[in-house]
Order: sequence, then structure tokens, then C-alpha cells
Amino acid sequence: MEVLDPPGVRRWIRLAADALGRARAEIDALNVFPVADGDTGTNLHLTMLSAAEAVEALPDDVEASVVWQTLSYGALVGARGNSGVIVSQALRGLADVLKDGADLRDGLARAASLAREAVARPVEGTVLSVLGAVARAVQDCDGGPAEVARRAAGAARSALRRTPEQLDVLARSGVVDAGGAGLAIILECLVAVVTGATSERFEVPAPTGRVTPMSEVGAGYEVMYLLDADDAAVAKLRRELDAMGDSLVVVGGDGLWNVHVHVDEAGPAVEAALRAGRPHRIRITYLAERTHRGGAGRGVVAVAAGDGIAALFEESGAVVVRREPGTSPSLPDMLAAIRKAGGEVAVLPNDEGARAVAVAAAEIAREDGAAVSVLPTRATVQGLAALAVHDPLRRFDDDVVAMTDAAGHTRHGHVVVADREAVTSAGPCRPGDVLGLIDGDVAVIGGGLDEVAETVVDRMLAGGGELVTLVTGAAAPAGLAVRLERHLGRTRPDADLVVYDGEQGGYPLLIGVE
Repeated sequence: MEVLDPPGVRRWIRLAADALGRARAEIDALNVFPVADGDTGTNLHLTMLSAAEAVEALPDDVEASVVWQTLSYGALVGARGNSGVIVSQALRGLADVLKDGADLRDGLARAASLAREAVARPVEGTVLSVLGAVARAVQDCDGGPAEVARRAAGAARSALRRTPEQLDVLARSGVVDAGGAGLAIILECLVAVVTGATSERFEVPAPTGRVTPMSEVGAGYEVMYLLDADDAAVAKLRRELDAMGDSLVVVGGDGLWNVHVHVDEAGPAVEAALRAGRPHRIRITYLAERTHRGGAGRGVVAVAAGDGIAALFEESGAVVVRREPGTSPSLPDMLAAIRKAGGEVAVLPNDEGARAVAVAAAEIAREDGAAVSVLPTRATVQGLAALAVHDPLRRFDDDVVAMTDAAGHTRHGHVVVADREAVTSAGPCRPGDVLGLIDGDVAVIGGGLDEVAETVVDRMLAGGGELVTLVTGAAAPAGLAVRLERHLGRTRPDADLVVYDGEQGGYPLLIGVE
């Protein structure tokens, strides 16, 4: 790309949000500074997700300046946590320069300086150091956006590896800076967009030591709010909050600000905001409780029985627990996934047998302070429907209700080849017969996969439906999904169709109707 145009900006921000969603848990595990509250990955994901959704809501033909301003606004109002607020200010710096068509190199320089100015007491070895290294690395780059982006991403990776040398708490815990790791992913995604290449998944360095728990570094409150105020009032507010606590970051401008601070007492920090202007979206978190709950992040755990299915769930940000067809996952694996997912976790068992294990693991996790809800997903297609409406910006209880509702409105079916004689609800079957099941009961017995699959889909749609999901298995014959698509085109052209390669064993085809 010769210039990062509006479609390119859209692709970049969405790609970055999705990549951070997949890497969320790994980045959370690096989080030891400024406090070990285990939520940096989650906060960066939510910040970029807010920016992506704001940009995607714009018309296709909007001017570049509007796209950049909307990106900046979306990141500002959705910024979470210390690193999320800093990255939102870096995006604002980019937007300030690139909205007028200036060079990406100048945008990265502005991003680094604006982010550092927003932090009351900058510390080296953090995302600020990585941003600074990026700005210096591209300063004398004479190439176009592709070369500038490549050099920026390379500098971010190098600076990230140096962060333990700059910040002692990182070295003691055997980690790199969590915010810097997130920024490196964002820049990798930028390279992918401007070069048109497929970016390899950024590997987040795993901790090599013992992460310092919150109990050893103190507690307090994290206070965040949006603030409507003028520049003079914000300057005074900065001084007041700086005297009250630490990790102070104030970003924004043009009358709207995002304020983040860690304090011993939350009340005075909010009262100071009331004197400065109109605070809203006030969030107060007791940091010790957040750490006890395994991180403040919102997460989803999904059980998967095939490589393709597992990849689908992982791409949507879920922590996946693998199981073999016909078996249930182990309790230790399920519990480890819940603990990895965060402090508020929705579990998608996607199988009756896995549900019992999920319930047991949830009970143990709740004793440790986590909020865990096991959703009634009895099949993979119900889990996919639930995850499609998952919104980490909603209240946890509201999110669980929405996901449960989506799963409940999804009928599930599958096609399987009988391996023994049996008496079913549709009559007796013999080995080699093809069985079509709807909502767990045998509804069709036939001799061919195509024939049975068409009948099952027709019966499932007879009660109404707008979206058909097909998940093909490892034993699915070539062209099965194509033939079903043609069948639906003739019989139900009004129904949308989505096809995934699930690679699951046992069931050649899984079917969902929403």
C-alpha cells in the first residue's frame, strides 16, 4: 500500500483486535507492572475492539480524516486499564498526523511522544519504552508504509526483549512487559495489512519465573472514568491525582478525557473529578480482589472435539479444552482453562458429558473467587452461536443471558454412520446405516449421507430458521457441503448458510439452525 487508506485502517484495527483476543490470556499472564492484576491482555483487546467497532460503523465512502478521528474516539471511550489508556493515546497521536495524509513515520513519532506526555511518572521497561524505540527506528526510514511498518514491528520486538533489563520487577518475574507485547502484536498486524501478506501469529513470550502476586506488592483501588472538562481543569486534576496515588494516565482532548489512577482510597479521586467537570462511566476496582479472582478479565472456555472446531473457538478469543469424540475432558484440564480465562468466565461445554466436568470445575474455581457460569450448550453449533454474541463490554450477567439465549435459539443436528444394530426412535438400524439426529434423537435412517443430511436440514428448517450452519468432519465425503448448499438454494433460498471445516472425528456433519 502506498498510503494507509480508510479500508486499510478498518482491516488493521479489526485484525489487531482479533489478534489481541487470541493472545489475551498469554498477555494477561505477563502482567506484573504496575500491579500484578493479570488483565493487560484483556484491557488491550477491549480497547482495540472499541476502536474497531467505532470505525466499522462508518459508511464505506467516508473520508480518511473522519475514519482516523473515529478510531481515536473509539479507542478513547473504550480504553481499559493502564496499558489500554496509553495505547489509546498512541492511536490518537497516529490519528492526529495521518488524518491529513502525512507520513506513517511522523505518525509513529507523534504516537510515542503523546503517549509519554499522558503518563504522570513515565517508567522505562514499559510500553512507553517500546513506543520510543519504534519512533527512533523509523526516524530515518526513506521507504513507504510497508518498509516503515516492517521496521516499526522489528523495533518493537527488539525493545520488548530488552524490557526486563530496564525494569527490575520484570526480570524478577521472568517476563517481558505485557503492554509492550500487546503493542508488538498491533504493529505486526499493521505490517500484514500494508504489505498484503498473511501475518504469522505473534508468539507471546511465556513467563520463565514466578510472577509476583499482589499480596506482596500492596493493594488499593483502580479508578477510571471518562471526564467532560476543559484543559485548565484537567491540568489541575492531574496535580491532585498525582498527589493521591500512582499509575496516573490522563489521555484525550477537545473536552473529553479518559482518566486512570491507582489510589488507596477511591472516594477522593472521584470527588476531584466532580470539581474538574462531569465524570461518567466511572469504574472502581479493588485490586486485591481482582488478583484473587485470577484477573479481572472476561473470558470464555469452549470444549472442542476437532482441530477445525478448536481453531474457530480460538479465533474468537476462547480458551479451548480439547476432547476426543465420545469422551469428556479431564477435570484438571477444564479447571486450568477456567483459571486461564480470567475472573469472569462463561463455559461452553458443547456436549452433555462435558457439562458435568465443567460444572465440577466451576465449583472449584468459584471457591477461589472466580465468577463462572456454565452455559447449557449441548452441541458445537450452539457453542458457536453463543460465542458469536459474546460481548466483553457488557455486564457479565447480561452477557451470560445473551449467550444463553443465542444457544437456546439454535437447534442442533448431526449425521453419523451406525456401527452396530440398535433400536432407535426412528426404528431399528444396522451397521452402515446413516442416522440423522435432531436435538439428540434419531429422526432419519437412510443409506446415503447426502440424502439423510438433506432430510435433516429440511426438517430442522420446517419449524422456522434464518441461518444454517454446517460443520464438516474428517470423514465427510468431498462435495457434501456444496451439494447441501445447492439443495438449500432450490428449497430455501431465503436461508443464509455458513460452512466450517471442523475436522471432527465420529460425526461427518454437524448442523445448526438459528
